[in-house]
Amino acid sequence: MICRDEAIVLKTRDFRETSKIAVFYSKKFGKISGLLKGIRKDPKKFASRLDFLSINEIIFYRKRFSELHLVSQCDFKNEFGCLKSDVTKFGLAGFCAELVYSIMPPEDAHPEVYGLLLDFLHSLEDTRAPQKLIYNFTLKLLSLSGFQPHLESCVICRKSIKEKAFFSNRFGGLLCPECSHKDAQCEGIIAGTIATILFFQNSNWPESLRLDILPSVERQLSRVIFSFLDFHLEKKFKSVKMLNELLDRKVNIC
Repeated sequence: MICRDEAIVLKTRDFRETSKIAVFYSKKFGKISGLLKGIRKDPKKFASRLDFLSINEIIFYRKRFSELHLVSQCDFKNEFGCLKSDVTKFGLAGFCAELVYSIMPPEDAHPEVYGLLLDFLHSLEDTRAPQKLIYNFTLKLLSLSGFQPHLESCVICRKSIKEKAFFSNRFGGLLCPECSHKDAQCEGIIAGTIATILFFQNSNWPESLRLDILPSVERQLSRVIFSFLDFHLEKKFKSVKMLNELLDRKVNIC
């Protein structure tokens, strides 16, 4: 089946002597892998260099029994060139690309995720406070993919939590004081952190950009989000160590 779609390049690798394999996140088909035969031998064969996070119009032959499809046409549409000249922003973009690649299953159409990634990249080009975008993007992606933590009540007894609360990676959300003993690794979480997570989860992208985060909330927000990712995705993100060096030293991401 021949398909056409707009897609963002998440990663590429060389294949044999003349070709490349690219992983795209596309608007209609989600995460797809494509083989571009001969692109290294004859770059003019395709109207794109497959730059990281560039937007391309692709035409590919979708195979029924394989996740690797043959890309016959790849036309460059746009790129986020400003990110390449800013080491911090380029590192943040790399983390979010890795996150989408790790969380989203192959060929699961999710146009909201495609739109979220575009919103993030456009905002990242313009912002002077890129840290907030990382938390916003990560929490929205977790919500769209079904990985979001449970924060509306105690995840075990389902009672509403009015005062003191604990966050548990093991149970995937909040614990009340009565249930906190069931996870020795849980940590106390302040009301401002809970409110910030819920706001990012439930607001649209333009609204969420207007939120100011207190330093105390940001420190805990960073720790909670990325320890949650490590626990439930069972992987260490390659770009997290670099991000810790790029971002404000007062806010650690692991």
